[in-house]
Amino acid sequence: MSKQILDLLQARFPGAILETHSQFGDDTAVVDPAAWLDVAKFLREDPRIDMDMFTDLTAVDYLWQGMVPRFEVVCHLRSLQHGHRIRIKARVGEEDGSGADIASLVPVWKGANWFERETFDMFGVNFVNHPDLRRILMYPEFEGYPLRKDYPAQKYQPLVPFRDVPGKMAPFGPDEGMSFGRQTHDQHAGYANEEAPLPPEA
Repeated sequence: MSKQILDLLQARFPGAILETHSQFGDDTAVVDPAAWLDVAKFLREDPRIDMDMFTDLTAVDYLWQGMVPRFEVVCHLRSLQHGHRIRIKARVGEEDGSGADIASLVPVWKGANWFERETFDMFGVNFVNHPDLRRILMYPEFEGYPLRKDYPAQKYQPLVPFRDVPGKMAPFGPDEGMSFGRQTHDQHAGYANEEAPLPPEA
């Protein structure tokens, strides 16, 4: 049935379905990013397809393969009623990572909200008209996008003031629960100050 969905997409969006393929049981359509939202609405609203379950969304960075557009936004959908599934992709972004813009799917599936925020946080893909597009895993002051192929893994992040959150819950101690790469003024001062707590023994 999923291959029939590919045929329906090609018939409904001639020119906007850039390619299709089926491999290992996964039927995939590569979509023109300009038609991303319209294709999603069709997949959700057409009763023959009825993709009522948003399963997953992420991105892939093809910097080292020299592909332009550089990123593939990948979305998996499933129909609980019909039992079929499909993968749709769209390619966005210049070689330097700029211009990675694509419409948000939140108006079609509310479940896309946190997945799009994660993809923005990790890859810097901008989901246009997302209702709350901000970092979800990294802290607001984090610079860069850690899952981009050109993100330097040893990069130091800028110092930011420590945010004392009252009632911090176990198992985190006062010096735990920090995002990786994060430096704080208190952390640096603490190891040079006798009154400050020492780092835990290894």
